[in-house]
Amino acid sequence: MQSEEVNDWRERTMGSAVERTDEHVREYLIYRGFTSTLKHLDSDMKADKEKGFRVDKIIDQLQLFIHTFDLNGLKDYWGYLDRRLFCRLEDIYRPTVSKLRTSLFRYYVVYTVQLKNLEKTQEFFQRQAQELQGKPEWRDWFILPFMPAPEQNPLFSPYFSRQWSDTFLVSLHNFLSVLFQCMPQPVLLSFDSEVQRTTCLQEENDQLRHMLFSLQGEAKLKKQEEMVHHKLPPYVQNMDRLGDTELDLVTCQRNPALTTTPSRNFFSTFLPQARRVPGKMPRGLPGSSPTQASLGRKDTAANQPKDPVAASKEPRPVCSAGGTSEPQAGFTSHPRQRRHQDHEKERKELFSKPQNQMPEKRGESGDPEPHLEGGTTSSDLIDPPPPNQTQVSGEGQRATGVLGVEQPFIKLSQEEYGEHHSSIMHCRVDCSGRRVASLDVDGVIKVWSFNPIMQTKATIMSKSPLLSLEWATKPDRLLLLGSGVGTVRLYDTDAKKNLYEMAIDETHQRILSLACSPSGTSFVCSAAAHAGPGRSGSVTETVPRLPNPLSVSGQLLLWDTKTVKQQLQFSLEPGPVAINCTAFNHNGNLLVTGAADGVIRLFDMQRYDCAMSWRAHDGEVYSVEFSYDENTVFSIGEDGKFIQWNIHRCGVKQSENSLPQDATGPFVLSGYSGYKQVQVPRGRLFAFDSEGQHVLTCSNNGGLIYRLNSTSDSGLEKVLPLGGHKAPVVTVDWCSAMDCGTCLTASMDGKIKLSTLLAQKS
Repeated sequence: MQSEEVNDWRERTMGSAVERTDEHVREYLIYRGFTSTLKHLDSDMKADKEKGFRVDKIIDQLQLFIHTFDLNGLKDYWGYLDRRLFCRLEDIYRPTVSKLRTSLFRYYVVYTVQLKNLEKTQEFFQRQAQELQGKPEWRDWFILPFMPAPEQNPLFSPYFSRQWSDTFLVSLHNFLSVLFQCMPQPVLLSFDSEVQRTTCLQEENDQLRHMLFSLQGEAKLKKQEEMVHHKLPPYVQNMDRLGDTELDLVTCQRNPALTTTPSRNFFSTFLPQARRVPGKMPRGLPGSSPTQASLGRKDTAANQPKDPVAASKEPRPVCSAGGTSEPQAGFTSHPRQRRHQDHEKERKELFSKPQNQMPEKRGESGDPEPHLEGGTTSSDLIDPPPPNQTQVSGEGQRATGVLGVEQPFIKLSQEEYGEHHSSIMHCRVDCSGRRVASLDVDGVIKVWSFNPIMQTKATIMSKSPLLSLEWATKPDRLLLLGSGVGTVRLYDTDAKKNLYEMAIDETHQRILSLACSPSGTSFVCSAAAHAGPGRSGSVTETVPRLPNPLSVSGQLLLWDTKTVKQQLQFSLEPGPVAINCTAFNHNGNLLVTGAADGVIRLFDMQRYDCAMSWRAHDGEVYSVEFSYDENTVFSIGEDGKFIQWNIHRCGVKQSENSLPQDATGPFVLSGYSGYKQVQVPRGRLFAFDSEGQHVLTCSNNGGLIYRLNSTSDSGLEKVLPLGGHKAPVVTVDWCSAMDCGTCLTASMDGKIKLSTLLAQKS
């Protein structure tokens, strides 16, 4: 009963959401004046066979066909539901759909017998004989029209009971309800739930606000009661306005000559003197006038920054009857002035320590800082850093940018993995962020971990050249390895053995790219024909130029990881071309590819066909990835451009930036005697952070992090260079599975740098 109530509630919720969404669409069409579209919408809604995803209406429609003995309508409506809904289910649910269909037709036959409509009963078996003869569940039912009382027969009596019919209708109702809830829904249908969630949050915020006000009122009353019970004398309450006059007060109490002033002017007598900072003695002769000495002290105090609130409450100096100001009396007391000066110096040193303990702010010569007049040191007048300068302080390396603005990342550490002896082609971290797989041009694969220590877990040597690798998503211990002889291996990194080796194609033996679906049930494989030397790794400059990539044919295949069989081959228009890079979106419904002809193709993985394609680059597409919100696609091509594409509008650019050659390739490493090593891009050329606001690219001496969607003219703003490499970086990866993001940068000298970053939340 509880599950039925839950299904009914879900059904009502979804049905009401669909109805409200339809009303919103109608209002929008009326507002825009799209009357013809509105008419078509109304006609389509009247002929809606799904009844607005209302399961009760679908059940009523099926019962209407049965009660009117409309066998054709019943078959057509069930066939529509099968094409529209049931065909998208996984194979394990096909027996359930078949059982429901059999029960539906039995329900129809029993209804005709119960109403003694023998003609419709015979019509059913005559029209369905060819379809039902080979099915064992219908073998005994052909005798039903010839039995005088089938409801008394033990074989058919259960189907004539009210319990069986109610059970069937409830089962069909629950099955359709769950099916509608599991279907992918458009964004518009979530509008109603979002409104309800926002309303609930607002109500909850109001309740919490009222609770906060009541708690604040209680705390205020409690504080007032404490003030009443523990009220201090008036002279003690005003002690906070005295500043640093404790020494002056003690000295005055010891010197009776200074206590001749009336008691009502006691604090006003010494307060100006206490607020004054005696950085230097006033420049004046002993015989100078009191006015000159007083002016000298005022100028010194003006150089000292004051608290505006304390300054507003500070009383002015009160002159005595003899015409000499009270500060002058303080000036004449040399021992008390010296003690006051020492106390003020200790106080400023104490409060200036947190600001002056930055090692890079002090001069490197070790000279003491000059003490400026008024107690201001040179450390208080440090100029702001120049633009685009990164300042590092202490071991934490807290990055600051223009005018001291904090950068989004702090580089905590950088480690090196140096087990490879040749240039790296691929370097990928698994989904859990625990292991890294790296492949060099010699075909050696290293599987290693970096937490808590850097340690090699497995080493894979292959007789045939390896060109690509990809981590499986479920389970994440499996590794897909693509070779140059037309095979793909499934390697278990825990057991350290090959599980399967799949022969892809004899004519297309170079496995250029592998991408595993997020569900882990299948993977996409890009296979291409041989194009001559140089495409498998690094070459010297003496190798002749490669042939036109358009002349190299290729295939894009979908393989099942459970059955280890090929499911299908994608159609590549206008002709077979080598696919260089592939990437799935978060749920595996979309696949984006970049090809050697410069075209980006977007595939619908539910229909297994190309939804759209457009010319993206002048030359090959080297790397392609979905954005964080998956409304756009980023790509890097042979033309050196980093472009953002809108997938909702075919071929429309949202941004375009030109990157240097050390970020896009081909990558060049020069050696002695004019030796030059050139490597074409094979691995991932850019990677995003966990929030999709920053991108990591390659550079000559390490990775380089840019900020996306910035307000600068270039569209990309340099944020943090990682550095640390002595050779060009050829592939990168960014893992955000843990609290501290981990950036991987791999170079042509076989070194891999692992940089740990800490995101600074603004």
